[in-house]
Amino acid sequence: MQQVPQIPHIRDFRGQRVHMIGIGGSSMSGLAEMLQAQGYQLTGSDNTDSYATRKLQERGVFITIGHHAANVAGASLVVYTAAIAPDNAERVACEREGIPTLERAYLLGQLMEGYPCAIGVSGVHGKTTTSSMLAQILLEAGTDPAISIGGSLDAIGGGMRVGHGDVFLAEACEFNASFLRLRPTVAVLLNIDEDHLDFYRDIDHITDTFAEFLAMLPPDGTCVAWGDDERVLSLLPGLPCLWLTYGLGEHNRWQPLELTYDQTGHAAFTATLDGQPMARVELQVPGSFQTLNALAALATAHAVGVDMDIAARALGGFVGVHRRFELTGVVQGVRLYHDYGHNPTEMRYALSVANMQPHNRLWAVMQPHTYSRVKRLFESYIHCCDVADEILITDIYAAREKDPGDIHSTMLVERIAATGQRVHYTPTFDDTEAYLREHWQPGDLVLTMGCGNINLLNDQIAENEEG
Repeated sequence: MQQVPQIPHIRDFRGQRVHMIGIGGSSMSGLAEMLQAQGYQLTGSDNTDSYATRKLQERGVFITIGHHAANVAGASLVVYTAAIAPDNAERVACEREGIPTLERAYLLGQLMEGYPCAIGVSGVHGKTTTSSMLAQILLEAGTDPAISIGGSLDAIGGGMRVGHGDVFLAEACEFNASFLRLRPTVAVLLNIDEDHLDFYRDIDHITDTFAEFLAMLPPDGTCVAWGDDERVLSLLPGLPCLWLTYGLGEHNRWQPLELTYDQTGHAAFTATLDGQPMARVELQVPGSFQTLNALAALATAHAVGVDMDIAARALGGFVGVHRRFELTGVVQGVRLYHDYGHNPTEMRYALSVANMQPHNRLWAVMQPHTYSRVKRLFESYIHCCDVADEILITDIYAAREKDPGDIHSTMLVERIAATGQRVHYTPTFDDTEAYLREHWQPGDLVLTMGCGNINLLNDQIAENEEG
């Protein structure tokens, strides 16, 4: 019988050299900061130079741009993300040299061990924003939490915070079922939808995996879940612990009553629990989905003992996370925004918010993310930008994948054009910028969308204007 290799534990390598493959990723860079603060010697590698890698380098972390076998020489432990394939040169070298390796999700789970309150925020959409709202609440409440989120929050100076209290808040990502490596005492389930279909068979497989995540909760744990999502609701009755729902439906325990929106989509509401007013909330982040995110954060904060007046005040001061409907600048009278949304549902949400902002024409600039996602969700892409006046589509961002040769952005352009929408293929950032500058007019609004490197287009446009 083949022996299953034992998974190393990070605590056994304190003071030794830990090398991180893909260290520039939003989660990995934050974990690197935490490990460095705890006394580990760090090195790392990434395919591209970025703000995250430069920030780590300024903190004394030696980082190599490019993946090479020599990078892992002398390392006591190597950490990698699920997006790093087994044939990566550094992973191959670890196998050859017998260097212990640890996948990122296991590392996060190990760092969470021992916390009396370990919160995992899960769901296909909205994890980063909801986690960030909750992070800001926990900070203002004085809980001194440890935090790991998949974005950059100004309140903690990035995506990671080394805390000294009893709370560890982590974004629980469903990609490759990595959240099954965590051991939360409190789980938040925002929604269940189709995504990551290069790993999951179908929506039922996704739902079953979320069920596995919730089933890990201890008997004295808590689940906070969106009760208007039928798939989410179906997972709750069999849980071994307390569960409570939030949402717009009257069956939910947490509801937003007296809900109103201003002309640019900012919500104000009274959060109620079992019909009793708990807090009055006025949000600075626009969009109807932000109401649900805020309600989830409030319900979770209440479950862990945070005063609701403090929680409401923190939410009122929350101005968002970088790369989530972020205004990056104004060029020639055109407002430039960026959003991390990378599947059709998220793009539709982002554009609904953009459409509520003052504008003449609304430009949607889409960078499709991964060939597998575009293939499996192809039909959903056709109408996700319906509210836009003009649509630009760049080449597909491959990320961890190789081009299969049977899917291309021009196929999306052709199908979208057939519906009568104004859509154009602009393969590169230079092509996209040139088209925008030739056709935009003062008062227009441009929203770039994707979780690849499309945010760099906004930077490029601003830099070219300054130059």
